[in-house]
Amino acid sequence: MAYLNFTDKTVVVVGGTSGINRGIAEAFAAHGARVAVASRKQEKVDDTVAALKSLGADAMGFVADVRDTEAVDRGLASVQERFGAFDVVVSGAAGNFPSLAADLSSNGFRSVMEIDLLGTFHVMSACFSRLRKPGASIINISAPQAFMPSKAQIHVSAAKAGVDMITRTLALEWGRDGVRVNSVVPGPIDGTEGMARLAPTPEIRAMTVKGVPLGRMGTPADVANACLFLASDLASYVTGAVIPVDGGWTQNGCGGMSEFLGGMMEKAKKRG
Repeated sequence: MAYLNFTDKTVVVVGGTSGINRGIAEAFAAHGARVAVASRKQEKVDDTVAALKSLGADAMGFVADVRDTEAVDRGLASVQERFGAFDVVVSGAAGNFPSLAADLSSNGFRSVMEIDLLGTFHVMSACFSRLRKPGASIINISAPQAFMPSKAQIHVSAAKAGVDMITRTLALEWGRDGVRVNSVVPGPIDGTEGMARLAPTPEIRAMTVKGVPLGRMGTPADVANACLFLASDLASYVTGAVIPVDGGWTQNGCGGMSEFLGGMMEKAKKRG
């Protein structure tokens, strides 16, 4: 389909070496894009770049911690030098672990805020001058905790709510430049590190699936397809949107996950 042809387009996926974000990078590569990925670990970058090249893509990568604004800027500069202006930027670096608020240290809260929220700001700041204007599309990867409060997730809820407000604010500020900015909100996505942490047993997986109206966990491809749409001409009038890709999970209150996480942390606290 012509609308989903990204030949001669440059796509940058920050955090694009694992899980959902790697699936997004591979989807754009499969649709003809030049793709750059970023991660904190060189071996992950090398492995992902090799996989993207095996799909026929012109691909590169760089190592950067999104908390380090200078490292992000240097990395994006290297992509611009090789590929030119950016057509699509996906900002997906994230951190998470369950913890009740009363047990969460300042360092733990700060770590998630710096990766998710400050990291998103660093990527946005460093990419703006390098975006193709008009025509560029930015996609921030958010989380249901941004608008569905959850026990044991105060840090993630605060960080991702901020990410969604970055999305909405930049949609206002950058719209006149022809840059669209949207958030995608993955629900329970199978085979990811996040689900391994939040649903570590078959019983919890079954509870999660039961809470999804469509009756299944999602896949990285489900999220990637939403990103392909948002980056394409099909979504040329879509900006400032926060779009759940969750099988209706958030419509069902995340299927009791909040109470489960809270109970799990309380039990762990009593055992400890």
